[in-house]
Amino acid sequence: ETPCADPHAGCCGGWGLETPGYPIGPDATTCAVIAAVVVPLSAGNPELHWQLTIVMTVMMGGWCLLASKFRLGALADLLSHPILTGLLNGVAVTIIVGQLGKVLGITLDEEQVIEKIIALPGRLSEIHLLTLGISILTLAILIAIKTFRSQWPAPLIAIVITTALVWITSAQQYGIATIGGSGFQSGLPVVHWGSFQPGLARDLLIPALNLALVSFVSLMLTARSFAAKNGYEINADAEFRALGVANLMSGLSQGFAISGADSRTAVNDSTGGKSQLVSVVAALIIGIVVVFFTQPLPFIPVSALGIVLIYASWSLIDLRGLWNLRRRNKPAFRLAFFTFGCVLIIGVIQGIGLAVLLGLLQFLRTVFRPTEHLLGIDENGMIHSLGNSTDVKMIPGVLMYRFNSPLTYFNVAYFKRRVLNLVDGAVLQPKWVVIDAVSCFTYSDISVLATINELKRDLKGRQIKLILAGRKTELTRWFKESRPTMKDDDMILAPDLYLALRFIQSKESMSDGESGVVE
Repeated sequence: ETPCADPHAGCCGGWGLETPGYPIGPDATTCAVIAAVVVPLSAGNPELHWQLTIVMTVMMGGWCLLASKFRLGALADLLSHPILTGLLNGVAVTIIVGQLGKVLGITLDEEQVIEKIIALPGRLSEIHLLTLGISILTLAILIAIKTFRSQWPAPLIAIVITTALVWITSAQQYGIATIGGSGFQSGLPVVHWGSFQPGLARDLLIPALNLALVSFVSLMLTARSFAAKNGYEINADAEFRALGVANLMSGLSQGFAISGADSRTAVNDSTGGKSQLVSVVAALIIGIVVVFFTQPLPFIPVSALGIVLIYASWSLIDLRGLWNLRRRNKPAFRLAFFTFGCVLIIGVIQGIGLAVLLGLLQFLRTVFRPTEHLLGIDENGMIHSLGNSTDVKMIPGVLMYRFNSPLTYFNVAYFKRRVLNLVDGAVLQPKWVVIDAVSCFTYSDISVLATINELKRDLKGRQIKLILAGRKTELTRWFKESRPTMKDDDMILAPDLYLALRFIQSKESMSDGESGVVE
């Protein structure tokens, strides 16, 4: 029996993270990554298989602590709200579909969710009625307790009742699938290290890093989804550190690598778990059961566990909220729906990877080609965007422009083209072009400063003065650093838009002298 299936593997997984109510332990993704590395190296030796798994778990914990030290938890910020919305719905549907075969007593060997859904109608004739009966009984118990005694632990009661029923009636002989088998042994496992070759640890170093990244992403996906649902904040660096500590403890106690688990979190959330104490109590109970009470475990019906997971996951589905994004923000809706579809079609980790990539492309598109506004003043002399109100008018001879993105080397050429196109397309050519520098000049970029000098030159050829309004102190320093010999009258820097307009008014009313800087 491999460590993936060892019932003792996750004893230390009950230790909670910084996130309240978020249990951790072995999950399918962790098992898959470890198996891909350990199985070839162990060459069929169960003892070596276990040893390599423990070493890899400890290494994973070390990588997580190192990442926390360098504050790499910021990687989790790539998970935007639309991605989390699509993820939560996708994970819920994935859990539900994954349990349908178990609650109906049929075999669904297909790996992906869509494949299972397509195959399900053709297998309905194979439904095992007694298994379906256990499932219906479990669901009835859950609904009844939720309705009449909502504070009671409904999943625990349902599992105890159905397990007792299977035990008393020997239902296994009638085809009721249970988690049983001969692999349940009381006591804690012991691994012998005398035959282990330390040189093998080198082959686990990089795979352990990959495992740490996959586990952290998986953990943060579920943690942030439930944080958004329940209204609390996530400290990604603290989660990285806690994941590292938990894996070190698991490895040093001969356990298995652990990560976040969406199904356990869904059950915990549905039963009202709110703090890390849930995980601590769960760890203690698991330890007691593993040492002293393994005899009833083989009689737990698989269909009852499946119903508990489906019941918990059902509350996570919010397709209406997903659809409501379509009315509020179509790009966000497209990203959320794309995430939802990817999770169902290709799996959680791969789907989230594609969704994050799409989100980054959407962001880059926003930065490459941001929104823009022409500005004017109302009857009270307040500056507003044109089009927001019929009372806002352009100032004759002045073109005020706002570019709603930081200027960088990859969008400054577009910015320059837009300004010149607006100038050339104006009915009456302006004498002044005023740029709102607050929204677009956020840091010094040599490409941006060089292009602004080109824009100033092109406008000067059209007999137009350029004014940058806002960030006067920073812009003065940046331009002096890039062009120490720049003349004061080459470009006018104003503290804000209102002082820029006041400067223009004074210059229009005066014919003598011209100052290049507004005080």
